[in-house]
Amino acid sequence: MLFLTNVVEGLALHAAHAVQPLHYRAIQRSHSAYMQQTTQDQAYGASHTSFYTDAVAKDSYDTLDDVLAEKMADKELLQVIKTMFDACGTITEALRVELVTVAEKQESVFGDVQLGVDVLADNLMWDVCKTTPLIQNGASEEEPEVREMHEDGKFCICWDPLDGSSIVDNNWAVGTIIGIWGSRTGIIGATGRDQVTSMVALYGPRTTVFVVLDDGVYEFTYKANGIDGWICSRERIQISPDSKIFAPANLRAAQDLDTYAALVEYWMNNRYTLRYSGGLVPDVCQQFTKRMGVFANPTSPKAPAKIRLAFEAAPFGLLVEKAGGKTSDGISGGSVLDVPITGIDQRTALCIGSSNEVERFNEMLGLGLHKEH
Repeated sequence: MLFLTNVVEGLALHAAHAVQPLHYRAIQRSHSAYMQQTTQDQAYGASHTSFYTDAVAKDSYDTLDDVLAEKMADKELLQVIKTMFDACGTITEALRVELVTVAEKQESVFGDVQLGVDVLADNLMWDVCKTTPLIQNGASEEEPEVREMHEDGKFCICWDPLDGSSIVDNNWAVGTIIGIWGSRTGIIGATGRDQVTSMVALYGPRTTVFVVLDDGVYEFTYKANGIDGWICSRERIQISPDSKIFAPANLRAAQDLDTYAALVEYWMNNRYTLRYSGGLVPDVCQQFTKRMGVFANPTSPKAPAKIRLAFEAAPFGLLVEKAGGKTSDGISGGSVLDVPITGIDQRTALCIGSSNEVERFNEMLGLGLHKEH
């Protein structure tokens, strides 16, 4: 974290000399706000910038079965969701006992180094697809194609089996990302908005899953409070339009884009709290627990897009927008959910989170309506 802080500070110094005139007034205002906020922070101490949880224990918690029965009208989709929860529970148990080592057989066609836990999680997801008749097609981030599982299936599943492979050996939080489309649209040619639901599992000190149900986004926790299964730990999650937490990804792009460097400086000068681990799942999921946040991943010629549209951006985009947040494709400034999926390995820039912060991203990078003519 100290190293990352130093990197950000270095970029801020660079931005102070390289920022374009379009953003000069914004930075002047941010300096004034910085001075005012400094005095306030001294009064609050660490708790003001750490954002400790305000969750209060309840006498009882609803189970996954109870909530799905009430909040998921499509009973066939309900069955698929429960199957995905079972898979995430199994992956949890495997992560608790498996050492993190390089897989003996490297099968990723994208050239990514596969770990043993990657292969284990991916094989499990394929087994689930093969044994669930409701699943018509499946696609893994580890594979370059959509495979047919059951001709008469009703749903198409797209997953990243273990996002965060580069940090899992540190014992940092990682996750599984799942997007689910109906067989009518399929995955290729559809958009993220065509998803019937999406869900993300976060494997940390405990395992939580965030899922889109009929009336919003819910969090379920695995084997908590003595329950051998899943309990509902948050319901109808809402992300505030404003945020004081930021997660700046792809900071290499700030060396090429003065606009991104200026945005990072704005967040720093206005005393935002840096919360960035380098793992997409924990860095975005904090928006659901803290009810605020922004994750930014713009691109530049020297720092191209890495986030995959179908496997990562679309599932997360549905979750965040259903929770009241906003997304940007980082190019047009429009929602990432409206970008057609033309290839299974399609990449995208991304900004996602609190709506006012995503709008700030679009404005300061000159996207969409804010683009200079």
